[in-house]
Amino acid sequence: MRKLQVDILGLSTSPHTNGAYALILYELEGKRKLPIIIGGFEAQAIALKLENIKPPRPFTHDLFKNIADVFHLHVNEIIIDELHNETFYAKVVCEVNGEVHEIDARPSDAIAIAVRFNAPLFVTEDIMNEAGIKEEQKEDGEEDEVLQAEEVSPPALVSPNVRFEELQSALNDAISNENYEEAARLRDEITRLKSSS
Repeated sequence: MRKLQVDILGLSTSPHTNGAYALILYELEGKRKLPIIIGGFEAQAIALKLENIKPPRPFTHDLFKNIADVFHLHVNEIIIDELHNETFYAKVVCEVNGEVHEIDARPSDAIAIAVRFNAPLFVTEDIMNEAGIKEEQKEDGEEDEVLQAEEVSPPALVSPNVRFEELQSALNDAISNENYEEAARLRDEITRLKSSS
């Protein structure tokens, strides 16, 4: 399993997502971005730490960090290593008394913990290939702000081509408008369409 190091580009919201946010991760040594839809509480926990805002009382992820510090538990890294039915899975790789443990976690919680421990974030190459979106290059070599789904290739689809083309066009529009929540939803719909054909 090859893993790629990523970092947080930012959080984005949309009125169409009922309080959900898109957490955007980007490859440190590449041009792809990975949007992950997360809940409002987790988005707030990540944003507060990124902005170095200390709440008056510890949030759940802060409590975990405080307990870990007392018991000398160290978080080595976070790995987003699975994607099933549009749901991402992660592992918190931690160490205590020389023993390394991998603990199953939601990516949003794992990342909220990672920012508190300054732990590196990784995504498997398979997941980045399946769900990542990448920047297109202009002909003159300059980067374009338009993003395009990496896995999408119209010849791979047998039918229905018209529906696929509509979804692909909508996906490109959502990405160019930096509406990553909608882009993630459309990406998942395209994946469903591809798997059913």
